[in-house]
Amino acid sequence: MSSRVPRKRIRKDPAARRAEIVEAAATVALTDGLECITLRRIGEDLDVRPGLISHYFPSAEELVAEAFGSAATGELDGLLPPAAPGETPTERMARFLARTAGEPYDAISRLWINARHLSRYRPLLRERVAAQEAAWRGRLSDLVREGVECGEFHAKDPLMAAIWILVVLDGLGAHANTDTSEHPDESFLMVFPTAERELGLPEGSLRPKGT
Repeated sequence: MSSRVPRKRIRKDPAARRAEIVEAAATVALTDGLECITLRRIGEDLDVRPGLISHYFPSAEELVAEAFGSAATGELDGLLPPAAPGETPTERMARFLARTAGEPYDAISRLWINARHLSRYRPLLRERVAAQEAAWRGRLSDLVREGVECGEFHAKDPLMAAIWILVVLDGLGAHANTDTSEHPDESFLMVFPTAERELGLPEGSLRPKGT
């Protein structure tokens, strides 16, 4: 008769363990939705007891807010990272807009839809959603302002230009859960003429070639 040898558990640094929990919760948020984040679910995914999860996050509400913040920050850093060496504001804006399409962006759009809906009932999540929205406005308006200062963009109000662009992206993202097969192809590209108009750029300046 064979006996099962218990798997030796590795004691992790508290900061590393907390980061691991948040990462696991963010993965659940993106794949299954924020409402599927529970202390038990994350414990099972990490093969640890729920009590360990509650040591770092006493309530699921705290973990839900942290998971959304982590996923949304990752989205922001991935879509609008610091400028590459020698990259102009126009090139950086074009690169950002080109990334706002496809399944990876649809996945994060679904998460935003999910978070905004649930934030109506969850104060901690509502605060985190507001903070992430402010972070997006801040980073995009900083890029617009940089372009204005170097003479590439001609926006009168960098913040309002950024808000116009984000509103169009949010509007397109709102259809991430619906069938858009009957929508005209051009409708998925409306953020490009919007951005060009708000930044005072010639038509086609930001649009990818061949679209």
